[in-house]
Amino acid sequence: MHILVTGGAGFLGSHLSERLLDIGHQVTILDNFHTGSLENIKHLQNNSNFEVLEKDVQEKIDLDIEFIFNLACPASPVHYQKDPIRTFTTSVFGAFNVLDLATRLGIPVLQASTSEVYGDPLESPQQEKYWGNVNPIGIRSCYDEGKRAAETLFFDYQRTRQTKIKIARIFNTYGPRMSVNDGRVVSNFIVQALRNEPITIYGDGTQTRSFCYVDDLIDGFITFMQSSNEIHGPINLGNPKDFNMLELAEKVIALTQSESAIEFHPLPGDDPKTRKPDISEARTHIGWEPTIELADGLVKTIAYFQQKINR
Repeated sequence: MHILVTGGAGFLGSHLSERLLDIGHQVTILDNFHTGSLENIKHLQNNSNFEVLEKDVQEKIDLDIEFIFNLACPASPVHYQKDPIRTFTTSVFGAFNVLDLATRLGIPVLQASTSEVYGDPLESPQQEKYWGNVNPIGIRSCYDEGKRAAETLFFDYQRTRQTKIKIARIFNTYGPRMSVNDGRVVSNFIVQALRNEPITIYGDGTQTRSFCYVDDLIDGFITFMQSSNEIHGPINLGNPKDFNMLELAEKVIALTQSESAIEFHPLPGDDPKTRKPDISEARTHIGWEPTIELADGLVKTIAYFQQKINR
């Protein structure tokens, strides 16, 4: 198949593109390199089945392809809060453009949505039928509400134009090719530990997250792609095992043999207190669940950051 990956030079997009090429697909990535990086895809550029299209997903797309993965949007708080208007319009206009293309070509399109659609949830674990607890006017709203609006567009296209849609709600994912300064908790803790700097925990450290290693998530993407067109989702993709921030910090310190101390800072506005997926739908409908334990994934991620920091 000839597959389009928007946001293909990002953390997840580059891993997905690599896996699709390994399977034997032809891959075109579309990226404006606002947060994506050429370094993430330089090892793919000699592959004759790989093409890079430098373009903003907010512009009309005209390509002859057979499947679309829409991953285009800043995904870390540092990046999506830097230009919140652009974040929101990327989600909404980007969704419109990939849906328009998929409808014209009669092909499936998979939307990379997010667990942020659940906001600061009042129930845990989060099931897909839960509508969430989202602040529509907060500092995280550009991302949260942008992704929620994109899901609305996807289902309206499916209902009114019979577009073949799939929606994956991604929970915290980590692994090699995360940016050193992206502000996500795993990369923050690892970089601080490797530099023997204080590890910054926001809040009292009891807030929880579930951490899915990137290889497991990409397995979920591919499995979802290959599933019946009647399976639309939304489907949670994430690791159902959760850890609090203190536990994560202690694991990182132990694995890096760091001398870092832990410092506590005020919790940012609208920061969720818990994030844990119910993956019953993924198990039932696409036969997927993660297999890589947190400690094993952290070892691989630490090795990546060690190499990156020591350059």
